[in-house]
Amino acid sequence: MQGCYFLPGSSIMIADIKAAGERMNYTYIVECRDKSLYTGWTTDIEKRIAAHNEGKGAKYTKSRRPVKLVYTEEHETKNDAMKREYAIKRMTRQEKLAMIEKAKVQIHT
Repeated sequence: MQGCYFLPGSSIMIADIKAAGERMNYTYIVECRDKSLYTGWTTDIEKRIAAHNEGKGAKYTKSRRPVKLVYTEEHETKNDAMKREYAIKRMTRQEKLAMIEKAKVQIHT
């Protein structure tokens, strides 16, 4: 079954393409309270954002709560998601912000 939904409290739309037993992998960016950006990967966006906001996520975000999801990408494999996470982490802040803005425009058009 395929569908899309918005995360609660966010303008980020997540495609839900999980077939029986299939787990999608996501690369994501959150904006922290201090406006810094953190990039990670997960198989469950909602659970991971909740973990970040409960102080159980990455060490980096623990002292920068709350975090807000600002960008996601869906990948078929864990390896693809991790490779993309690495590539995004190598981007400049300006490149990340431009990518986030471009994705917002595509969602709303």
